[in-house]
Amino acid sequence: MNDRAEIEQAALRRRDDWASAYARVRAASERLCAPLCVEDYGLQTADFASPPKWHLAHVSWFFETFLLVPFLPGYRVFDPAFRTLFNSYYEQVGEFHPRAERGHLSRPTVEAVYRYRAHVDLAMATLITEAGAEQWPTIEARLAIGLNHEQQHQELLLTDIKQHFSVNPLRPAYRSDLTAPRQGDARPLVWQGFDGGLIDSGFAGEGFCYDNERPRHRVFLNPFALASRPVTNAEYLAFVDAGAYRNAALWLSDGWATVQRLGWSAPRYWERIGGDWHEFTLGGLRALDLNAPVSHVSYFEADAYATWAGARLPTEAEWEHAAGTVPGGGNFVDQDVLQPQAADGDGLVQLFGDVWEHTASAYLAYPGYRPPDGALGEYNGKFMSGQMVLRGGSCATPAGHVRATYRNFFYPQERWQFQGIRLAQDPA
Repeated sequence: MNDRAEIEQAALRRRDDWASAYARVRAASERLCAPLCVEDYGLQTADFASPPKWHLAHVSWFFETFLLVPFLPGYRVFDPAFRTLFNSYYEQVGEFHPRAERGHLSRPTVEAVYRYRAHVDLAMATLITEAGAEQWPTIEARLAIGLNHEQQHQELLLTDIKQHFSVNPLRPAYRSDLTAPRQGDARPLVWQGFDGGLIDSGFAGEGFCYDNERPRHRVFLNPFALASRPVTNAEYLAFVDAGAYRNAALWLSDGWATVQRLGWSAPRYWERIGGDWHEFTLGGLRALDLNAPVSHVSYFEADAYATWAGARLPTEAEWEHAAGTVPGGGNFVDQDVLQPQAADGDGLVQLFGDVWEHTASAYLAYPGYRPPDGALGEYNGKFMSGQMVLRGGSCATPAGHVRATYRNFFYPQERWQFQGIRLAQDPA
């Protein structure tokens, strides 16, 4: 076989790999929705959480809008109205239905949304197979974004379902057959020290990353220490029992105002029943696992806890530097636990999976950052205001989706995600 033929064969194999990845990710979304009843698909119990039906349609809208319409000749959109209904926030694409009113959409039906997905999937199979070589690099780049985007929505599907089910007095379980979380005593908290100095931060090398992970740049770190594991429910319960939610001295001003306004007294999904603490989970209401990492706490709560504990939250550069020293495995959605579980092992553990870990860093652009041209430039860059960075992934994150440089971001008062706390401290 000559060199040209080998190149062509390699290109075909690469397209086959993309076709397989596309089918695998799309099937995972539908598998997550399999336990739902049709009545569940339209639930929207909070402005920040979308109905499952909307998630399934929006990720299909992404492929249709950014790949099929511009690159597949003769492509017929499934329904022109979907361009507005399932646009999330892309101003350059056009109008979009208000986020807080996604639950008003009894139509299109669930059945129609699944037909929409099938329509998009059939066209995407054609595009991946038949797209011209001159367009393929752009298609390939957008395909990578689209698949990672759908994986993000798979996590949102689960956390939104948890929010929706939690307000039902029946406290229904999303699934009653989940793998039981690992049991055992919490590992002792040990401080692991790191030297200061200039480090490189941000994504480097081959493979996919989001634009907000670049460019790689130099950061100076003072010496610091990082806790070997996240804060546990037992440790956070001591904070609650100490009256922290009534002690303004521990809180940032905006945090204290939020506590007062929303009446917080414990993490989201904690419930006291007959004197004992329980937690609502995707497996239903369970006794609080004191050895598992605390989750569903806001940045404000994480910062107040760190103050109470005589420590602080790590910066995102510190977290990334430490995470570069450990393997990337962990309790992700593929483990089928869907709940943080007690730490296991020695050294730095649970940096990946279980809970997104709050950092002290505002979500800002790295030096030299420029958003991509066009509507896809709205994916990350326009949200670099008023939000905080979280790292590491959670028990609802697809395995392989995150890396040490991955930057998640939420507003400081938000806590419906699996968000936890890892402490840092400065040398004495």
